[in-house]
Amino acid sequence: MDKEKSIDVLNTLIEINNDRIEGYETASEETEEKDLKTLFSQLMKTSQKCKTELVNEVQKLGGTPIEGTRTTGKFFRVWMDVKAALTGKDRKAILNSCEFGEDVAVATYVKVLKNDIEDITSEHQDLLKAQYALIKADHDKVKGLRDMSS
Repeated sequence: MDKEKSIDVLNTLIEINNDRIEGYETASEETEEKDLKTLFSQLMKTSQKCKTELVNEVQKLGGTPIEGTRTTGKFFRVWMDVKAALTGKDRKAILNSCEFGEDVAVATYVKVLKNDIEDITSEHQDLLKAQYALIKADHDKVKGLRDMSS
């Protein structure tokens, strides 16, 4: 196991959690709906917990945890879509955009657990599988709300 590769893998997941935190902070500021504010707060807390765990593991490996977000690419556009949908107060559009963002987060965890498994310890594998379960549950919650919106 290459320590640098492990750090890179963990930093990829820190970054996706940073994206989620920033995105849901933006979404929460933009909506007036109490249930959405509550949902966005819960989703942020999931990523804050995951990020804290990942940062601790990167530091244990002697690495430097990544601090930024991926402000380019799909995730950034998703949050701009969320902001636009919130401005229009279109609940289904908001939840559609949030679900797309959740799809990206889930896919990132799946990719790491499938393609990068040899680059992380069994302890890290267990941690990432537990985090994946939390992220997937959040995804399913957003999808369920979206499906209920008309």
